[in-house]
Amino acid sequence: MRTRNAALVGALCVGLSAVLTACGGGAEDPDAGTNGVGKLEPAAIQDKARTAARGAEAVHLSGNVVSQGRTYRIDMRLKKNGGTGRVSSSAASSFELLRVGDDLYLKAPAGFWSKGSAPAPSKAPSATASGKADPAAAAGKLDDKYVKVPGDDPAYQQFRGFTDKDVLLDGLLTLHGTLARGDHGTVGGVRTVRVTGAKGGGGTMDVSLTGTPYPVRVQRAGGAGQLELDGWGKDFALAVPDKNQTVDYGKQMRIPSGGALPSSGGEGANPGK
Repeated sequence: MRTRNAALVGALCVGLSAVLTACGGGAEDPDAGTNGVGKLEPAAIQDKARTAARGAEAVHLSGNVVSQGRTYRIDMRLKKNGGTGRVSSSAASSFELLRVGDDLYLKAPAGFWSKGSAPAPSKAPSATASGKADPAAAAGKLDDKYVKVPGDDPAYQQFRGFTDKDVLLDGLLTLHGTLARGDHGTVGGVRTVRVTGAKGGGGTMDVSLTGTPYPVRVQRAGGAGQLELDGWGKDFALAVPDKNQTVDYGKQMRIPSGGALPSSGGEGANPGK
């Protein structure tokens, strides 16, 4: 009888071996039914994620960035010829960016401009009785209007970085330090594998195990914020604003001191500042 029972148990073990890692129970293969990147070396996972991101026509990026001791909320939609979205740290420090090709526009409330010496629109100058520019009146005329940023303005490249898909993602999707493959998990219902740099101190990236291995969540090095990425390949409307929505201020843009930008995460940026 004992011999018969032992044979029966053995047969059961053989039958279950296809779904269990060992007789008597075990975890399912975390990479079963996936795109296979979870089995790769961490550097290869990072490379595949970066390649997939570069090849995508569009992406939606949202989350928090810590820069110069302040936390900013970023919500941008990006594609190869431009982008649109919002950067904010408070209601008064919130602004929208829109870029179509090389044409870059900034839209912000009066509170953003009134923090500093807001430029008076050249087509509708604001002045006090003494003939001097009235910053409050100038800020009011810029309220919720698109202001085109000249290409030779010092602020142009800084603002453009938030609307340039490749520049922004190249910075965000670079982990620092020794890479390691982390746990399998889920982000927004998507199965993922995590790659860490310097045991997490150099940033982490969660990469999709379903379909194309897009990065779906990034934690910046040094605790400098976390961003989620979705909408890969989903197109969106992008057009130059109507003339009645824009204001020409005529001269060099002067960003108010309270409206300082966080690092866009581009190459050479220090994510901890």
